[in-house]
Amino acid sequence: MSFLEKLKKLFRKKERPKPTTLSGKIAEFFRQLAFAGIAALFIITFIIQNTRIPTGSMEDTILVGDFVLVNKFIYGSSSPQYIWFTEIKLPYFTLPALREPQQKDIVVFEYPGDRDQLEPTQKNVNYVKRCIGTPGDTVEIKDKVVFVNGKEFWRPPYIKYYRGQYGNYLKPIPKGFAEPRIFPKGMPWNEDNYGPLVVPKKGMTIPLNIYNVEQWRTTIDREYGKRVVEIKGNSVVIDNVPVSSYTFKKDYYFMMGDNRDDSLDSRFWGFVTRDAVVGEAFITLFSWDRDIPFSQPIKLLGSIRPDRILKLLH
Repeated sequence: MSFLEKLKKLFRKKERPKPTTLSGKIAEFFRQLAFAGIAALFIITFIIQNTRIPTGSMEDTILVGDFVLVNKFIYGSSSPQYIWFTEIKLPYFTLPALREPQQKDIVVFEYPGDRDQLEPTQKNVNYVKRCIGTPGDTVEIKDKVVFVNGKEFWRPPYIKYYRGQYGNYLKPIPKGFAEPRIFPKGMPWNEDNYGPLVVPKKGMTIPLNIYNVEQWRTTIDREYGKRVVEIKGNSVVIDNVPVSSYTFKKDYYFMMGDNRDDSLDSRFWGFVTRDAVVGEAFITLFSWDRDIPFSQPIKLLGSIRPDRILKLLH
């Protein structure tokens, strides 16, 4: 036998003998099933996952009933943070990001909770919105037109409006009309005339006093994971320490839906932390009418939208 043949034999992959007994075949089946499950779990956890769109906040860019693939690897995917089907927190790690979320990206993230909530009522709920403001940006809306750092923001190709104040089409809610649900609490803004508001950046320091504390209370409390901001006399106190400023510990993002008049987004519940970002939505796998029950399979299959199959999102 030549040296080359010996080398080939040494590195030749050993073939697993095929089982001949019934028990051996069953064991082999479950072995392959377990391998496929582990591979699928790895892909879903670290590379790509599918998410279903339940609301119309991103219409007409993404439609209700779209099944969207999310690139988790691009922003640095993390291991599972909760035990499946529970709200029990797990220790987790995050892989290095290829790049950070940018303006215009369609971002999937964990919902941070309502405006005044420390954390959401139901954990591990994913939202899909357009990234408008990145850490350190100043966001402002004038008569429905978005400005970032003083310049008009790029308009998505499928941006959508459907109403104005008092039912007038496209007529914006006037400046000075305060929407009580708006973020931050107590600001004289509404969804059509909003800001200016600075998106917090890690290491950014802001002055803090009894006049502006409500603007930052929820964000600071969320960074601590508990209620720490108080007013005692004429002083602001954080975790029982009087302060006159605050330095943010995390980077944040401002998100909005492309369906601007039908989107509960950062205008209403606040900023999204960097560690809540899951990935970038990049393609629609397929789409159908989610209101049709599975008990009507023919009608459900007939509702598939062929023009949205493998449609790239941008």
